[in-house]
Amino acid sequence: MNFYFAPMEGLTGYIYRNAYHDFFNQIDKYFSPFIAATQNYTFKSRDWNDILPENNQGLILVPQLLTNNATDFINASKKIKTLGYNEINLNLGCPSGTVVSKNKGSGFLAKKAELDAFLDEIFTHSITKISIKTRLGKDQHDEFYELIEIFNKYPMEELIIHPRIQKDFYKNTPNLEIFRDALSLSKNPVCYNGDIFSVEDYRKFTEDFPDVGTLMLGRGLLANPGLIPEITGGRQLEKALLKEFHDRIYEDYQKILFGDRNVLFKMKELWFYMIPLFADSAKHAKKIKKAERLYDYEAAVSSLFREREILSV
Repeated sequence: MNFYFAPMEGLTGYIYRNAYHDFFNQIDKYFSPFIAATQNYTFKSRDWNDILPENNQGLILVPQLLTNNATDFINASKKIKTLGYNEINLNLGCPSGTVVSKNKGSGFLAKKAELDAFLDEIFTHSITKISIKTRLGKDQHDEFYELIEIFNKYPMEELIIHPRIQKDFYKNTPNLEIFRDALSLSKNPVCYNGDIFSVEDYRKFTEDFPDVGTLMLGRGLLANPGLIPEITGGRQLEKALLKEFHDRIYEDYQKILFGDRNVLFKMKELWFYMIPLFADSAKHAKKIKKAERLYDYEAAVSSLFREREILSV
């Protein structure tokens, strides 16, 4: 099985990626949080720094673009190509209201004629391989049957399917029946993304879909960074390793971010996902959330690791 790390805005940037790669090192491809392709062909320094080769050494990274303008996509791809990247991922999955209201991300799925024309343009003129990360549709699951006819016109590197619609966000259950249809209908290689949070989730999925050879995990890996070693080797995540992993991320953020508040914002985002790893952690979670200084945060985290054990996943 090939494993990909999903792009998650604000969470899986190069600080997290490098730490994850050094400590766990079982990801075949990482995907960058989306970069907005703009008309002036410039990137925010934060986005550019995130994909610089010197910030991603030793791992395979696929930059992801968010746009509904073919010219912007093509020009952004050319600029990214100068860094040595040979694959660009198109974001057709982001469910955020601010993105969807601009007919981007999963909002673009509702504009099928425009999407078809966009894809025709970028596949004709792009100088890199193109993969697509998509949902099933914007409002209805069966929108996917029309979308797959569009996708099949183009020779993409991979079609990564998160089998929810935009309105689901991350609620409700992935529609595995339509995903099953996608496997038989797609002329392009298919990767599955969605709700793999445990070894049992993985086993059930692979039993139901034995022909799927690539999985993209996101929230499941943030919640349990040791999930893939548990899947592949039955190795339970050790508390000491998680502490070292946490400390590496914490220290690296302090090197690039100014002020306690910015560092704490990043770390609290991670703890939103990781805190359920620990038994009876509500008190510690509250202390972490309320910390306003690094000193208070460090004390809360030290107390958590000292007093609580990791649950068996």
